Amino acid sequence: MLKVKVESPDDLNPLETSEWMEALDEIIDEAGPDRASYLLNRLMERAANFGVQPPLRWNTPYVNTISTDEEVAYPGDRAIERVIKSLVRWNAAAMVVRANKYDANIGGHIATYASLATLLEVGYNHFFHGSHHGEPGDFVYFQGHASPGVYSRAYLEGRLNEKNLENFRHELRDTPGLSSYPHPWLMPDFWQFPTVSMGLGPLGAIYQARFMKYLENRGIIKESPRKVWAFLGDGETDEPESLGALTLASREKLDNLIFVVNCNLQRLDGPVRGNGSIIQELEAAFLGAGWDVIKCIWGSGWDDLLARDTTGLLLKRMHECVDGEYQAFRAQNGAYIRKEFFGKYPELLKLVEHLTDDDIWALRRGGHDPVKVYNAYKRAVETTGKPTVILAKTVKGYGLGETAEGRNTAHQTKKFAESEMMKIRDRFHIPISDEVVEHLEFHRPPEDSPEMQYLRQRSEFMGGPLPARKVEYPHVNAPLLDLFHETTGGSKGREASTTAAWVAILKALLKHPELGKYIVPIVPDEARTFGMESLFREYGIYASQGQRYRPVDANVLLYYKEAKDGQILEEGITEMGSMASFLAAGTAYANYGVPMIPFYIYYSMFGYQRVGDMVWAAADSRVKGFLMGGTAGRSTLLGEGLQHQDGHSPMLFSAVPTCAIYDPAFAYEVAVIVQDGIRRMYQEREDRFYYLTVYNENYAQPAMPEGDRVQEGILRGIYKYKASESGYAAAQLFGSGPMLNEALKAQQILAERYQVSTDVWSVTSYSELRKDGLEVERWNRLHPASEPRVPYISQVIANTQGPIIASSDYMKAIPDGLAPWIGPRLTSLGTDGFGRSENREHLRQFFEISAEAIAQATLAALARAGAINVHRAEAAIAELGFSQEKPDPAHL
Repeated sequence: MLKVKVESPDDLNPLETSEWMEALDEIIDEAGPDRASYLLNRLMERAANFGVQPPLRWNTPYVNTISTDEEVAYPGDRAIERVIKSLVRWNAAAMVVRANKYDANIGGHIATYASLATLLEVGYNHFFHGSHHGEPGDFVYFQGHASPGVYSRAYLEGRLNEKNLENFRHELRDTPGLSSYPHPWLMPDFWQFPTVSMGLGPLGAIYQARFMKYLENRGIIKESPRKVWAFLGDGETDEPESLGALTLASREKLDNLIFVVNCNLQRLDGPVRGNGSIIQELEAAFLGAGWDVIKCIWGSGWDDLLARDTTGLLLKRMHECVDGEYQAFRAQNGAYIRKEFFGKYPELLKLVEHLTDDDIWALRRGGHDPVKVYNAYKRAVETTGKPTVILAKTVKGYGLGETAEGRNTAHQTKKFAESEMMKIRDRFHIPISDEVVEHLEFHRPPEDSPEMQYLRQRSEFMGGPLPARKVEYPHVNAPLLDLFHETTGGSKGREASTTAAWVAILKALLKHPELGKYIVPIVPDEARTFGMESLFREYGIYASQGQRYRPVDANVLLYYKEAKDGQILEEGITEMGSMASFLAAGTAYANYGVPMIPFYIYYSMFGYQRVGDMVWAAADSRVKGFLMGGTAGRSTLLGEGLQHQDGHSPMLFSAVPTCAIYDPAFAYEVAVIVQDGIRRMYQEREDRFYYLTVYNENYAQPAMPEGDRVQEGILRGIYKYKASESGYAAAQLFGSGPMLNEALKAQQILAERYQVSTDVWSVTSYSELRKDGLEVERWNRLHPASEPRVPYISQVIANTQGPIIASSDYMKAIPDGLAPWIGPRLTSLGTDGFGRSENREHLRQFFEISAEAIAQATLAALARAGAINVHRAEAAIAELGFSQEKPDPAHL
């Protein structure tokens, strides 16, 4: 054990201090560190009882957490594993350099994998399970920029071929290529998790580990020793998402979760903490959050130096150096390290006088030493009751020579001269010829070679290679629409919101004998806002520790019930965390083989704009499920004001290719969409998910009209809800969400006050109508000799007359998306601009989307078309409560 005695100048009684230190040393020697830790804790408790404030320390010395006498021997064949690792290094580098040689600036990254190679290879050979005795295996969230190394190993395994590697970042060629980063959408049999968007991998891993426990505690899947591994860069930890949910992991006791932080001390432009120590900083953060922290800083070559350092100066020097210095050491040579690191103290120069400059240069960091990495991993997988983080010190661009090793430009380096590639070959003793290097060829040893036999044996022992995405889940039959008969039958004159209708639909699904157990309600601390508290008692809020207290409302029927097998994920105030749970649940069909159906409801204003990157990651992951934009609309959410009123979320979601967006007005529309969504996603296995707006405005919910065209129209985006009583319509009124009711009121105003007959249409999805129009347009463009197809929107309005006034509680750009097929007939009304704290009447008048505004816009359009007298339309402006001088609300 390293025992350092350094007197402090502010020590008032050095002799007494020495006696206490010797007593502690004796306890450690005789009873071990656990006993010493126990006594120190008791002393701190005792001191606190007497009002003494012991100093808080969230850092341990800058050495490996696992001492040499605690290490176990490495179980693998290190010589063969080194050859395999070197081949993976070569093929990864050759892949990127070759791609950029023949296609300038195609991009790619070499330096990240160069620093990560040992950390991954030890995992592949000894810790990453493809399966556990026939059960699904571990999850690995790979560091995104290291993808070339992952591809390179898959090439050795025979899962990828030479043409795949030649077409790295060439996905649109004749031969299938490889995506730049981990993308399940682009490589659906290979990648499991998209991680290159910084911070999303760590956050996703935490909630994935938590969701695994959720499934186990509910009895959906068997308990197993499988782990969730997340590899992330030290620079990546600056993203708030990376560290934002650490306390969730410790609070939930996620001992199935292991973070490996690749501390190569560099981010994209330069040092992560040039003036400090990122490892010490992260140790404090993780320890404070309740994680087990394992530091893997120094390789085995340092063990003898630390053991012979009786003065404590080596440890002192390790602490003194900031990360910017450590980076500079690896960008220079052994002589530089001797002078600048050891040379500060004569005693340290004497400590290394027996070492040559090459020996000093060969002193490795812990993340490049298989023995140190193996022992860190072993302790991590054996830790119980808490998550573990391994802080592994590495070198960015390790082994890449003067061009990239430890250089600020390492991340951007993707081109190497032939001589530099020769040096890489020689540095790692890669068994390839000069000709192979010259032509940047890939190398895979013969199948009967010791390396390939070892690779196959280890892969088989570990249950198969990773990453691998296998979609196998039981057949699902979507429920019949009859399941929601209470919703489709209307509210019988009673006023109710579409949010309440959705809750009724959710309850019906939860009670379904086959599907019920697969439903995952997710809510970010707004269950009472959305009227979901009735679910608490019957289905319980998931809590990994159960309910260890008597709730304050225990005497109330709908009390706050937490349970270890609870079904509701009540996430607290975190849209990002809730979205991570949605992603875990919505990909469970692929990752766990169970068709979990998530329903995540939230304030619509915050659903996308706070977590847009996560939404794209979900789409990339081929997520399935329902996002419910609650308290939707810019004028429907009365009173809440600018930062809560949503007028743009359907526009934001429309950018996501696999998202189906609906803005239903009535309860039966919600039921039809949900039922068909389950059918398409889980029964037909389509890769899509849904965004539905639901509102808190109460009004009578009509029963579903009869006729197949109604259901078809709801799903395709539009159907005629109420025809003109006269049988002839001079104009068409489109309404969606609560604006359909305003359109109905406008229909009445126009008929009674201005003798203008109109039809009213329910537009459930401008997005789906536009997608259909674009698909038809493209087909017609590519089939000029064929009979042209007609978009659905054109079909439904083909026999209608007059202008079309489209009103929505969102930006005008949303209905404007139909302009290519409606043309000059279209007038869009919407809520462009900032929200206000007001009631609905004043908000709709302000944004000019009220029934009166719809009527006024209709009369103006008719006048422009010559269908009515222009003076009559002009007089109606004041009659309906508007002024020609009023400023545009979009600018107020």
